[in-house]
Amino acid sequence: MIWLSPICSSLLLVSTATAATVSGTVELTGSQIPAVSRQKNYSGVVVWLESTNGPVAPVPRHVEMVQKDKTFRPHVLAIPVGSSVDFPNYDPIFHNAFSNYSGQLFDVGLYPPGSTRKVVFKREGVVRVFCNIHQSMSAVIVVLRSSYYAVSRKNGTWSIPDVPAGSYVLHVYHERATDATLASLTRKITVGGNDVKEPPLTISETGYVQTPHSNKFGKEYPQAPDELSTYPGAKK
Repeated sequence: MIWLSPICSSLLLVSTATAATVSGTVELTGSQIPAVSRQKNYSGVVVWLESTNGPVAPVPRHVEMVQKDKTFRPHVLAIPVGSSVDFPNYDPIFHNAFSNYSGQLFDVGLYPPGSTRKVVFKREGVVRVFCNIHQSMSAVIVVLRSSYYAVSRKNGTWSIPDVPAGSYVLHVYHERATDATLASLTRKITVGGNDVKEPPLTISETGYVQTPHSNKFGKEYPQAPDELSTYPGAKK
């Protein structure tokens, strides 16, 4: 049996008592995306907290963004600065994940089924990820200078656990919202010994214009990738 000294016990109690869960909901309006407007899928909104007492070094993580069925999963990933992301290829065809504008530039190159590549994200910002072969594949990695963040679920709920007591600024990111819309949602909150339930966040997609992206060479994608002839042994 392990006994804790009274001092250690007190420190544990204080740590537990002063940490809380900050949670809330988001709703997306004005969307042209059927999954949002018809099915009420409000996933993919990033919510994070930054201390008003100065920057706190975030704790890096090691996570995955899977490539399967010609789709990046998850579509939206939030990570602290310094984190590494694996891009395993679970499809029976080749992939080439890259980002050539905004956030951090990277290109993992062409790699076969059953293999993976890793990228370390050292800069804060929004990284838009694409596949150099399949134009329909896209994803977003939000790199944060914070360890306290969440990505909304399909029903719009989000939850940030174990937030230490203190004053914070709450920030929001959504890929189909304008900068002005997101800035208007920024707010200050105070975390004490009790859990914090934030008022609902309503995010308008009005004003969002989707622009086509080029491949990593700045050229248009072919209408249909010839996966069999270009990559022998690959299966459609």
